[in-house]
Amino acid sequence: MEVYLDNSATTRVCASAAQAALDAMTAEYGNPSSLHSKGLAAKKILDDARRAAAERLGGLPEEIFFSHSGTLANNAAVFGAVQAKRRAGNRIVTTAAEHPSVGKCMDELERQGFEVIRLKPASDGNIPAEALQEAVNEKTILVSMMLVNNETGAIFPVEQIRRAVRAANAPALIHTDAIQAFGKLPVRLSSLGVDLLTASGHKLHAPKGVGLLYVKKGVGLKPFVYGGGQENGLFSGTQPLPAVAGFGAAIREADVSTHLPAAKENMRFLRGLLEHIPAVRFNSPADASPYILNFSVEGIPSQVTINFLSAREIYVSAGSACKKGHRSEVLTAMGLPPDRIDTALRVSLSRFTTKEELTAFADALSDAVKTVRTKL
Repeated sequence: MEVYLDNSATTRVCASAAQAALDAMTAEYGNPSSLHSKGLAAKKILDDARRAAAERLGGLPEEIFFSHSGTLANNAAVFGAVQAKRRAGNRIVTTAAEHPSVGKCMDELERQGFEVIRLKPASDGNIPAEALQEAVNEKTILVSMMLVNNETGAIFPVEQIRRAVRAANAPALIHTDAIQAFGKLPVRLSSLGVDLLTASGHKLHAPKGVGLLYVKKGVGLKPFVYGGGQENGLFSGTQPLPAVAGFGAAIREADVSTHLPAAKENMRFLRGLLEHIPAVRFNSPADASPYILNFSVEGIPSQVTINFLSAREIYVSAGSACKKGHRSEVLTAMGLPPDRIDTALRVSLSRFTTKEELTAFADALSDAVKTVRTKL
C-alpha cells in the first residue's frame, strides 16, 4: 500500500481539479486576453476561479491575482511592498522561520541596506507575541509573517500584527504567506487584518504552476515583472489557465468545516501512535496545524529513516522541499540541538489521509527503530 505523507511539499491533484485543468487544455483553451468567443470563454474560467478565491477569503474578486507559483507571489508581495513604502522607512520585520521564497527575499533586501528583524521561534516553535510588539517601530514598512509554518505546523500570531503596527504608528504593509493554511484552516481577511496574502495551488490538490496573491483594495503594490500587463500588471505573461482552472475547482471543493475536524482527529490518532514508539520526540507545538507534525527519531539520521520508509512505499520528508540537503533553519532557529535536528522528520497529512495509512506508517517507523537504530 502506498502511503503518501508529504503533502506540505505537494499534494495529489483531486479529480475535480484534474478535470477542470483538462477541460481548459482541450476545450476552452483560448487565451483569456483574446477578445473572440474562445478567449472570452477562457476569461470566464479565470473570473470564476478569482471569485472562488475571493469568497474563500472574504475579499473582493478584484483583489485576487494569479501568478505562476507561490514563490512568485511571495516575491511580488515582499519586493512590491518594499518598493511602495521605501520612502517611509527602512525596517522590515519577519521571522527566522519563513519559507525560502520569503527568507531569500529578506536576505536580498538586507544586502540592499534595509534593516531586517527576524523574530526567532521559541523552543516549542511558536513566535512570542511580545517579541512582535517590540520589533515593530515607526520606521517599519513591512511585516511579513507566515500563517502556518511549513516545517512544524506552528500557527504564527498574524492576527496580532495590525495591533503592533498601530501601536507603533508604523506605515507598514502586512503580508502573510498562507500557503500551508489556505483551504485547510479558516483563513478570513477580516480577522487576519493583512494587506497582502499568498497561497499556492499545488498545496491544495490543484496542479502545480499557479499561485495566488491577495492585494487589499487601495494598496498600491509595485510590480517587478513587466510585459503584457496581465493580472493588472502584477504578473505579466499569459495566465496559466489550466492550473488556474484546477485551482478554482480545488478551492470550491475545500470544505474547511468538514475537513478540519477530520484532520484534527487524524492528528490526535497519529500522535497517539507515535507516543508509544521509543526515541520519538515531538518538535511541533501541541496547538499546531493538524496537517503537519514534526518529530525526531533519536539515533537515526533523517535520510536513513526516509530511505527505510520509501522502500516500503511510505513517503515523508525531513523538512521543506525547497531546502534539500540543508540542515533545517526552522529547527535551528528554535534552538534544538544538532542531533535532534539531524534526526527530524516531517509528516504532513491531507484531507484524503486515512487512519489505515497512519497506522501503516507508525508500524514501519517502529520497525525502523527496532532494526536500523540498533545497527548505527
